[in-house]
Amino acid sequence: MTALVIGNAGYPDGHDLKNPGHDAEDLGSKLESYGFDVIAATDCSAKDMDNLLKQFRTALDTHDVGLFFFAGHGMQIDGSNYLLALDTDMDTETDAKHSSLSLDKVVEVMAKSTAATKIIVLDACRNNPWQRKWQRSASTRGLASVYAPKGTIIGFATSPGEMADDGEGRNGTYTAALLDHIDAPDCSIEAMFKRVRNSVAAATKGRQTSWEHTSLAGEFYFNMSLGRRITEYDGTALADELFILDVAKKSHKIIAGLKTHDWYRQNPAMALLTAEAANNMALNSLFVLGRNIYQAACGTSSAAMAYVENFVARTAEYEEGKRKAILDGMLFEIFFDAAGDLRKKIKGDFFDTVFELQRIPAFKPSFDFIADALISAGAGYQVIPGKGQDLAVTVSTTKKKHRPRVDAIYIGGVNVLQSSEDAWDTDEGEPLYYAVPPSELAERLSKELAVPARNLKLSFVPPQAADEPELSIALGWKVRT
Repeated sequence: MTALVIGNAGYPDGHDLKNPGHDAEDLGSKLESYGFDVIAATDCSAKDMDNLLKQFRTALDTHDVGLFFFAGHGMQIDGSNYLLALDTDMDTETDAKHSSLSLDKVVEVMAKSTAATKIIVLDACRNNPWQRKWQRSASTRGLASVYAPKGTIIGFATSPGEMADDGEGRNGTYTAALLDHIDAPDCSIEAMFKRVRNSVAAATKGRQTSWEHTSLAGEFYFNMSLGRRITEYDGTALADELFILDVAKKSHKIIAGLKTHDWYRQNPAMALLTAEAANNMALNSLFVLGRNIYQAACGTSSAAMAYVENFVARTAEYEEGKRKAILDGMLFEIFFDAAGDLRKKIKGDFFDTVFELQRIPAFKPSFDFIADALISAGAGYQVIPGKGQDLAVTVSTTKKKHRPRVDAIYIGGVNVLQSSEDAWDTDEGEPLYYAVPPSELAERLSKELAVPARNLKLSFVPPQAADEPELSIALGWKVRT
């Protein structure tokens, strides 16, 4: 998915707007959280907007979904709509048309792309403060109705010919409502726009009515739950807190034993998991079993730990699909909690042990499964676990009296190191530091970034000397994923 997000606010001659820059910033961040590759810009010239559209046109041909968003001044002239740049020439309507971004051009670029789903959202009908200076009346209040080509939905902040409210808070009224409803789970884009319309009407006491034109052939969701995206396992397996146990079933009896967090019950429960038993179990049960085996291993159940560490041998006689279900469950437990939501931090005790299995071709379907699940959940990792991608990380240090101090951790040229102010020396206003061996730093980075150790390509600048076995790093440090 790719998006072009533009917010123009700093118009000259007292025609500036308060919120479009915030609108673009906030919606761009939201779209990125859902996996969009976002091209974002604010306060653009006409040339800037034209160049951004060309960049977007190129991106559309390598993406399945394209979204265009504009917040700022917009107007219709001779029945066509124009999105105003900061340097739009407003001397005449003809000058304005040829120094703005034509909405028809945006629609055409998207219609001719190979993207299957095209979304256009316009919070751009706030007013036309220049209309009174033009003697001819080719321009009209608000924006004109637009034809939506096949596979396209166009959302307007107002009905044709109406004005939009710039909003009292950080965002325009329409964009604020959009941000309120975009997170609604399993809500199609058409249903979401209906919710937006209700909120806009309520916020403006009925003065403003949002509007859509659509020719979408299928359904699109910004926030589709894993239960709708993953069809291999039931929702009660993905959110296993909802999984109902029937201890008359051997698989459920094992799961019940593992859930006790009591070694004296967990270890005997694991003894019941023979190849013959596993091959007679349902896939949902095996998936939940895999989750609980990993959980018990992290809780130091010796039998569960041995099972995870010797997975290949222990499952050698399992049917292929049964083996996959257990490994799927183990991988899922690393990243998702009992409610089926992404963990803030991975459950990483056996992260590397499990991901070493990725070297074995027979287990590729399980790693494809977890990669797809993480993408669907909008996991914001530097690289997606399961894809087998390397990640280059450079640790920048400064020579100090006792040991080198970590000042920055770079990924893709960006410093991702953060320190917690809770761990600062309040008297000095500086972070508190502690000693950490490079190997421990690498292990922590592997878990923080959810990158298997073999895929973490760690280097130090300047290079770490052999006689400097420890580094200093700020207490409470973390990295942005």
